[in-house]
Amino acid sequence: MKKILNNGPLLIVIAASLWAFDGIIRRSLYILPPVVIVFFEHLVGALILLPFFFKDLFIKKIKLGRKEFLAIIFVSLLSGLLGTLWFTTALLQTQFISFSVVYLLQKLQPIFAVAAGAILLKEKITRKYLVYAGLAVVSAYFVTFPTGRVNFSTGTGTLAAALFAVGAAFAWGTSTAFSRLALIKSDDRFVTAIRFILTTVMAGAAVFIFNSQSVLPTVTLSQLARFLLIAVSTGMVAILIYYHGLRKTEVKVSTILELIYPLLAVVIDMVVYKSFLTPTQIIAAIALLFYIFKISRLNAKK
Repeated sequence: MKKILNNGPLLIVIAASLWAFDGIIRRSLYILPPVVIVFFEHLVGALILLPFFFKDLFIKKIKLGRKEFLAIIFVSLLSGLLGTLWFTTALLQTQFISFSVVYLLQKLQPIFAVAAGAILLKEKITRKYLVYAGLAVVSAYFVTFPTGRVNFSTGTGTLAAALFAVGAAFAWGTSTAFSRLALIKSDDRFVTAIRFILTTVMAGAAVFIFNSQSVLPTVTLSQLARFLLIAVSTGMVAILIYYHGLRKTEVKVSTILELIYPLLAVVIDMVVYKSFLTPTQIIAAIALLFYIFKISRLNAKK
């Protein structure tokens, strides 16, 4: 177990694997406004983490530097609120039917993440990395789009979903660099707790800004149970695992490892919705796994 906890790339792959189930878990929540979904999923996660936060703050006396705290604020806004809000809105635009277009965001996220990592963390981009990363992104593209063309005919809101997905790619990609900036000198559980608490406050304010406060009392026990399920699987728990791995993994490596997310999403689409992989997807999936392995080895050498 200790060996697994010290393997940053493996932890990131585990977290990304959990995220692949997110679209299925959220399906029954589509009747709620996106901002309300974001508020409740972070509220539940924050409540679970609150006892640990107080322990770290008052007993362990963990503190954050100004730079780290500002980084968490950016992460809470970009990844916690805007990225999740735009991603949820993208899914709602297609009534959670079209996975393919929504997961278009995974093809653009590495570009934003690598650029932010180079600017904020001074990460060096080698020629070998660029070759592996480029081939991994191309492979991930053909895993999701076997014919090389994006399907824009799966729902009336599919084009809008793609635009929201691009926004989420920017928010999540840049947040990867800000997250690592905060984690390098800080405790990952403490950072996760602050991120969920801040995002809950921001999302709560957004609920009133979007005039959705009247929906809050209508949330059912069944929906609250669904938010709890999200928190202990694809939400708070996945973020905890991801942050522990990100402390030990460069941004440029992490963002490619996260491509396991759309790969598994396609597999889930096959199992749940009987949409079977084509020969092109199978070849691309094998290639993607190979390039993910090669890039994880670059991190090990680092």
